[in-house]
Amino acid sequence: MAVEIRLSAAEVARVRFAVSPLAETVLGLRAALGIGGHGVHRPWVRRARPVLARDPGAPLLRALLEGCLPAFLFPVPEERLPTFEAELAGLRATDPAYVAAECAAALGGRAADLPGPEELLRGTADLLERCHARLLAPHWGRIRAVLDADLGRRAVALVDGGVEGLFAQLHGDVVWREGELVVHGRRRSGAAWTVEAGGHGLVLMPSVFAWPDVIVDHDPRTAASVRYPAAGVGLLWEEPAATRSGLAAVLGRTRATLLEALGEPLTTPDLATRLGVTPSAVSQHLGALRAAGLVATRRTGRTAVHLRTATGSALAAAGPAPPGT
Repeated sequence: MAVEIRLSAAEVARVRFAVSPLAETVLGLRAALGIGGHGVHRPWVRRARPVLARDPGAPLLRALLEGCLPAFLFPVPEERLPTFEAELAGLRATDPAYVAAECAAALGGRAADLPGPEELLRGTADLLERCHARLLAPHWGRIRAVLDADLGRRAVALVDGGVEGLFAQLHGDVVWREGELVVHGRRRSGAAWTVEAGGHGLVLMPSVFAWPDVIVDHDPRTAASVRYPAAGVGLLWEEPAATRSGLAAVLGRTRATLLEALGEPLTTPDLATRLGVTPSAVSQHLGALRAAGLVATRRTGRTAVHLRTATGSALAAAGPAPPGT
């Protein structure tokens, strides 16, 4: 079934982007439970699944996430880059009556088997807090780098092609049609569901764990929202290839490994996790690589994202010298 999001000219002017650590946690745990997700996340799921299975709250989470997803788990961020802690605090403050209504709408008769809304909300928030710390936070630098890179790509699309160009590149199931953003479901038949933005605009959110699907809030309380697959998810869990011994001999093993890893945009915490060194040590090595023109750094707020330059890529791609040279 298609979803049609009606946007006035004023609401088109309020189109904005955001990242939701809370939604990524919920969707990631859904994948770990084997309910949704895609095989691209299999390396992470293999590690996360036994940890989640041991959590006493896992049966409650499964009951919530099987089938349609209750909208109270996916609040629309009020800022572009909220912290998980801020979003979790907002979730804990959700009106229990809204929680009950959303569970009834999403789960139907199964909602009667859930705890009362206040207990459900408390138990769910506690579980998400535990699981984020154990399963998502250690990889958040890597996930955040993919999401930040996608935001940068969409910003270029908006500058080059306006709103129409932005929507044209968002996803194959998303079509802009004279004041309506149409999101086609997996089934292309049936009547369309109409969503009114209600004067609040539209928030577009890249997601790694929603990939490859598009998720739309059918009955928004504030701004309409679309969660779309972030570009670059296919590389998210790939480990860097072994560093060439020749490159390591010239640059040192740590800097050579950094250069190899920065074929994709990564943050300082993510590089520290990959290399098993402190963020301050990573910063020192990055400074040397930047000074040599091998790495470039882009800052978005308090986050620095690093990527190889063309010179760095040429050096990293160079094969070993032939014998006798």
